[in-house]
Order: sequence, then structure tokens, then C-alpha cells
Amino acid sequence: MLRAGNLWWGLLLFAVVAGAAYAVEDTSSSRRSAVLLEIDGTIGPVTVEYFRDGLRKARERDAPLVLLRIDTPGGLDAAMRDIVKEILASPLPVVGFVAPGGARAASAGTYILYACHVAAMAPATNLGSATPVQIGGLPGLPDGADQPTPEPGEADGGRKPADHGQRPVSGGAMQRKIVNDAAAFLRGLAVLRGRNAEWAEQAVREAGNLTADEALQRGVIDLVAADVPRLLAQIDGRELSLPGGTTTLRTDGLEIETFAPDWRIRILSAITDPNIAYVLMLIGIYGLIYELANPGAILPGVIGAIALLTALYAFQALPVNYAGLALLALGVAFMVLEAFVPSFGALGIGGAIAFVVGSLILYRDEAGQIGVAIPLIATFVALSMALFLGVLGYALKTRRRPVVSGREEMLGATGVAEQDFADTGRVWVHSESWTATTRAPLRQGQRVRVIAIQGLRLEVEPLLGTGEDQES
Repeated sequence: MLRAGNLWWGLLLFAVVAGAAYAVEDTSSSRRSAVLLEIDGTIGPVTVEYFRDGLRKARERDAPLVLLRIDTPGGLDAAMRDIVKEILASPLPVVGFVAPGGARAASAGTYILYACHVAAMAPATNLGSATPVQIGGLPGLPDGADQPTPEPGEADGGRKPADHGQRPVSGGAMQRKIVNDAAAFLRGLAVLRGRNAEWAEQAVREAGNLTADEALQRGVIDLVAADVPRLLAQIDGRELSLPGGTTTLRTDGLEIETFAPDWRIRILSAITDPNIAYVLMLIGIYGLIYELANPGAILPGVIGAIALLTALYAFQALPVNYAGLALLALGVAFMVLEAFVPSFGALGIGGAIAFVVGSLILYRDEAGQIGVAIPLIATFVALSMALFLGVLGYALKTRRRPVVSGREEMLGATGVAEQDFADTGRVWVHSESWTATTRAPLRQGQRVRVIAIQGLRLEVEPLLGTGEDQES
């Protein structure tokens, strides 16, 4: 009976523990947290990876929504479109929030904000400047002027391009294609989300900008909120259309969990910093130059190749101006040639000028937010000039030194006569015994100087001013 009683008590205890565990699990599931993602800085391939990882984590945790905090000057069109595709296909609602005060959703950020299921902004923020800008461009032509603008009828059969009431796009045919494509894309997002489509096209064609209050008044965004708690309170109960159907947000008192990027994303983000990419490129160039000048050193070549390839990865995420890149490489080449070509400083000075100009225009950013720090440019210019001027000075100093090996080094060398002779005999020069001829009689032990070389025979003369000469 005692054993049976213990068994029943054990089963009862198990049931209580299991029920408590289920209650805890149910409570925790009812207290799900929204996932906070942050787009801070230039939008590129690394941003896309981070955003995808964050969405995947939110889905795995069955988060009620994803909060996307935006503060960006823009970025690559391809990366922006990838993020927009992820938002449009997301089974979870994505709430875009331009914050904190002073932040902006410029250029590519405007498209992403339009794509979000809910668009919000904090006070003292702005969005716009969504006109696409070509990266690089063709030499000798301004941005977007890759071809002359054809007259109506030359390329379109006499029909004027539709512009939905907006003024026509200036520039060449390629620029018009890019702007028209971007305008249609943003207009489509505006129609999908029920926002101001007319201003969306204006933001693309005329680079229009709006503050948070103006955007709310014109129906570009859904609301203005000072911070995340107030934002969550305002969107509570809002109905949204998702790929899986309509859902109602329950955000009152919702907890927020920030998704921090992993070590790989952090490293890639650091690499795509404009200053880091600039330094990596120069390390790569100098490493390869040193390897070519000293074949077999291996280590400089390995480091240079890795740094240069890493810089090229970073450049695909940055608005690189290829004219600036070419000037930068040309400047380095000129400063290298200064050490080998007697140009009296012309190559070195020209290289320094090209280096500075190339560094200043290396990144093309209309908003002026992406560029190389001036102190960093000055430091590398000074180091480069010091390096190559040092090499030049060393080369000139070496050129003035007497030759220390070979046939030329024997001319002027001194030695000692091994025997008395008046025509041909033996002399001791550089710890070697040589056959020598002389025009003046020599005595054994007398100091001599080499004045000519004929095959393996030296021509010597007495070294005047020695003790032996005075005795004679």
C-alpha cells in the first residue's frame, strides 16, 4: 500500500510540474517580442545580409512584427531592391521608423520606407532625394549625359515620353531610362501601400524632400512618433495586408528585442567604411609595388593582394568614382617613377597632385556624406612623398659612392710591390698577387696605385708621398 501511495504521489507531482511548465511556456509565448533591425549608414550588400538574417530570426521566434529603424544617406540600387523584395514577401509586418531626431531616409532609404507596411518618422527627420545617380560614369561626360538627348521623333517615333504630369528628365537616353524606371518603381510602392504616389514620383524626378510633419500632411507616411513606445501605442489595432492575408497589430506594451549583427556582418561593415576601403586599397597597391621591386619577398605581395581584393569588395558597396580611382593609381605610379626617372621632381609633384585630387573625388555622393577624411589623405600623401623621396635620396647617395666591386673598383686601388722591377713584376692588391707593369722603377714594399687594367695585367705607378718615396 505504501509503494502504491508513493506512485500516486509521484504521478501527481509530475502532473503539477508539467502543468507549471506549460503555463510558463504559454506565458512566454504570449509575451512575444518584436525584433528591432537598424539600417544605419550606406546601404549595400552587407545591409542586405543583415536584414535577411534579422527577418529569418523574427520568423523563427514567431515575432508579431519587425521594427526597422532607418537612418541612411542612401546606397546601391541593387541592395535597396533586394531589401524591398524581402519586405514585400515578408509574412511578418515590417514597420519602418526614421529615427532618432536628425535621422533621414534619403535616396534608397525613401524606397525602403515606402515599401514598409507602416511608415513612421520621428520629429526633426526627413526623407526624399530619391533621384538615382549613376556610379562611375563615362570619361569626359557629365553624370547621365552618356548620349546626346534625341529630339522627339528621333528615337520614339515622334511620341513624347509619358511623365505623369512631371517635367521631362534632362540628360541622355540612359539617364532617362534609369529615372523613369525608378519613378515607376517608387510609384508602384506608393500605390501598393496607399500613400502619396504623386510626391513619390516628384522625389525621383525632382529630388524632392519632406520633413516628418510635411510627409504626414501629404500622406507620404502614416504617422509621426517621438520614440518607439509611442510608435507602438499608435499602431496598436491597425489592420495590415500581408501575403498570407489581413492581420491586426497588437503592440500595446510589446517588448522590443534588438537584433545585433554577428561578427561576420560587423567585419564586413567595417570593411565597407570609406576610409577603411581607402586604406586597404593603398596597402594593396604599395604591397604589390614592393613585391614587384623585390621578387621573392612573398609577404608584401600576399598582404597587398588580400588588401586589394578586400578593397574591391568594399568598392562594390560604395559609390566609387572611377575617374578618382584612376587619378589615385596614376598619382602612386608617378611617385614611384620619381625614384627611378630623373625628372627633377616633376613626376613626384604631379603624382602628389593626382593623388590628392583622386582621393578627394574617389567617392561620388551627392549628399556629401561619403568621402575620405581629409587628415587621412594628408597623412598618406606625406608618407608616400617621404617614402619615395627617401628612396630617391638613397639612390643619389649610392650613385655618388665609389664603386666597391668589379673592374671599375680596381682603378685607383692601392697596393704594394712584391719585388724590385723596372718594367714588369708582381704587386699585391686587395690581398691578391697581380702581374703589373710600370713606367717608373719600383722597389720591394713600395706603395703603388693602379691606373689601368689590360686583361689580367695591371698598370701601376708609384704612390707619391709615402715614406718609401722620401727615402729614395
